[in-house]
Amino acid sequence: MPSTITIPIVVVTDEHYVILLGVLLKSIEANHKTGEKIHIYVIEDDVTKKSKEKLAASVSADMFSISWMKMQDIIPPGVKLPADRTSWPLTIYLRLFIEHIVPADTEKALFIDVDTIALEDISKLYYTDMGDKVLAAVQDPQLLTFDNEWGGIFNYKELGFAPDTKYLNTGLLMIDIPKWKEQKLGRRILDCINDNIKFANFPDQYGFNVVLANQWQPLDTRWNYFASGDLKNPFLIHFISRKPIYTTYTNNPYYKELFEGYRKLTKWKNAKPIGELNRYIKKLDNVWTKIKKVF
Repeated sequence: MPSTITIPIVVVTDEHYVILLGVLLKSIEANHKTGEKIHIYVIEDDVTKKSKEKLAASVSADMFSISWMKMQDIIPPGVKLPADRTSWPLTIYLRLFIEHIVPADTEKALFIDVDTIALEDISKLYYTDMGDKVLAAVQDPQLLTFDNEWGGIFNYKELGFAPDTKYLNTGLLMIDIPKWKEQKLGRRILDCINDNIKFANFPDQYGFNVVLANQWQPLDTRWNYFASGDLKNPFLIHFISRKPIYTTYTNNPYYKELFEGYRKLTKWKNAKPIGELNRYIKKLDNVWTKIKKVF
């Protein structure tokens, strides 16, 4: 593919998870073999100047350009974030504003959760054919369908959906930006979550799945492979639950070794594992932030 193309990738982080972003970008860099430049749009929630400098120093300036945007600056005026009562941070909703993050003439953009590492060339994902769909994603390997007692769409019957409707995971999204704008999907998904808040146990995923049910393009499952699995050659590993920066990491140890290999190539190479107490403090801070900003 021509090197004049730039691949836009949107990510979201706060200070606590910026180390994960550094490792993700380093993994993308190590496996990106074609000539495209990559522009990273970072939506940040109180990331320090020092951490921003460490991130820039951790990756190739020839491959990456990085734009930083504050969380409050990309939420349109008058938009109210859903008042869910989970411990998920408010940042989970920021992917809904992707049209306000990337340049107006962007045709297609990737959104990637920062708790991931790439083991395959990201350009292969970017050039995947989406057909006529507005969104491409991976079917959630744990939930699979709407009819899942652990975390599917609990009110799918009332909404008129079949129980075997495929359930997508929002950790990796490829979005056709013009179609996204035309269909006003950001607003529609927010409205859906607000209207069904008591059923939204995974709030952002609830909205994406209900509004886009049967209307998204399934990607190869290796592009969003959970770290609880044991596949030897996934394309992108998603560190669900305990992250590899925690002492209590419980997923595949081989995947943590891969993470550590990339971490040691960044300016966080001397970072110490985070204990369980600090992990819980982070979750409590997420809840408190919602109380202050939403409720």
